[in-house]
Amino acid sequence: MTTTHDERSLPLPPGNSGLPVVGETISFLTDPDFAKKRQQQYGSIFKTHLFGRPTIMMIGSEAIRFLLTNENHYFSSSWPYSTRVLLGPAALSIQTGDEHQQRRKLLSQAFQPRALAGYASTIENITHSYLDKWERMGTLTWYPELRKYTFDVACKLLVGTDATADTHFSELFEVWCEGLFTIPMRLPWTKFSRALRSRQQLLAKIEEIVLQRQQQPNSSQDALGILLQARDDDGNSLSLQEIKDQVLTLLFAGHETLTSAIASFCLLLAQHPFVLLSARAEQQQLGLSEPLTLEYLKQMTYLEQVLKEVLRVFPPVGGAFREAIKSCEFNGYLIPQGWTILYQIGRTHQDTTIYTQPEHFDPQRFAPERAEDKSKPFSHIPFGGGVRECLGKEFARLEMKLFAALLVREYEWELIPRQNLDMVMIPTPHPRDGLQVKFRRR
Repeated sequence: MTTTHDERSLPLPPGNSGLPVVGETISFLTDPDFAKKRQQQYGSIFKTHLFGRPTIMMIGSEAIRFLLTNENHYFSSSWPYSTRVLLGPAALSIQTGDEHQQRRKLLSQAFQPRALAGYASTIENITHSYLDKWERMGTLTWYPELRKYTFDVACKLLVGTDATADTHFSELFEVWCEGLFTIPMRLPWTKFSRALRSRQQLLAKIEEIVLQRQQQPNSSQDALGILLQARDDDGNSLSLQEIKDQVLTLLFAGHETLTSAIASFCLLLAQHPFVLLSARAEQQQLGLSEPLTLEYLKQMTYLEQVLKEVLRVFPPVGGAFREAIKSCEFNGYLIPQGWTILYQIGRTHQDTTIYTQPEHFDPQRFAPERAEDKSKPFSHIPFGGGVRECLGKEFARLEMKLFAALLVREYEWELIPRQNLDMVMIPTPHPRDGLQVKFRRR
C-alpha cells in the first residue's frame, strides 16, 4: 500500500480540523454519531483534530487490516494524554514494541484455558448471588448494578480481593474511569483532576493488597499471583510500581468493557423477545446441569451467535489510537508521520458490503451457513486485532457467556417505559438512564 514516489505530493484525507486547540474533541466526546456523520460527508478515511493532535480516522476492514498488520512498522500504539497519565507508564496498553510483547506474554498466563477453567465456578457463584439480589429488588436501574457485578468478578479473579467488602475502592474506581477520555485540564473540579486524585488512592490500596500477597507467596492462581511470581529474561521480578499499573489496567479492562457488553446484551434481548426465546429454547434443549463447565459452554452455539451480534452492534471499545511513526500512503492519501490515527470499530461493524441490513439485530448472520464476518478479515473486531488484540478476550467471553446462560434460563426482565435508552458512548457504550427494568424469576 505504500509507494516509492514522493509521498509529499499526495493529498491529505478530506476533513475538518475544527476549532483552534480543541479541534473537534468536544463533538467527538458528546456526539454518538460523530464518526457516522463525517463518514457520510468525507468517506471512510478523513482528518480531524482530537485531544490536541491532528488525527486521521479510518473505517472499514481494509483500512484496519492495513493499520494492524503494520504495527511497529508504520504505526505504534498511542493514547490521548488523559488516558496515558491515568493508566500509568507501566500499563500494558501504554507499552510498545518489545517491552509490550514481553509483558503481554507474561500476563497472558492468567488467561490460558487452564486458568479460565478454574475461574468458571467463581464467576458462576458470584452471578447467582447477584441474580438473587436483583430478584429481591424487583425493580432496578441495572447498569450501575452490572458495574458492581463485573467489578466484583474482576477483583476476585484478577486480584484475589473482595470488592463487596470495600465499597470505597469501587467508588474511587468509578471516578478514575470517568477521567480516562477527557480534556486533561488540571483544575481542581475537572473530571481529569478528580480522576488523578482517585488514581493515587487506588494505587495506595493496590499496594496494600500486593504487600499482603507478597507475605503469602503462591497463594493463588489469579493474575496478581502470576505477576508476583513472574521473572523477566534476566531473572528479575516486576517492580512494585509496574505491578500496580498492570493491576489497575487489568481491573479496568475486566470491568469497564465487560459491563458495557453485558448491559447491551440485556437491553437488546429485552427489545428482541424472539431472540430471547430462541436462546432460552437452546438452554432447555441442552438441559445442562450446573456447574457450567467450559465444555458445556461450547455447546451453546446459538448463544454464541447472539453474543457476537451484541458485540457487533455495540462494540464496548469504539476504536483505538495509533501514531504514524513513518509517513505512508493508504488509498491515495498521505498519512503523515507524527499524526494520530484512530481506527473505528463501530462503523466498520456497520459495513453494508459485509453485513446484510447491518442496522438490524440478527444473530443468524453468524450461523455457519451465513458466517458474514468471515467474508473479509478484520470485519468483526470487538476485541481489536493484530499483535495488540485484547489479552483478556477469552476471559470476557467466558464471563459474558456464563452470565447470559444463567440469566436467560431462570429470569425475565422488561424495560420500564418512558426511559431514555439512547447510548452514551464514552468511555464505553451504556444507556443514558442506566437501563431501568422489572426483574423476576420465571
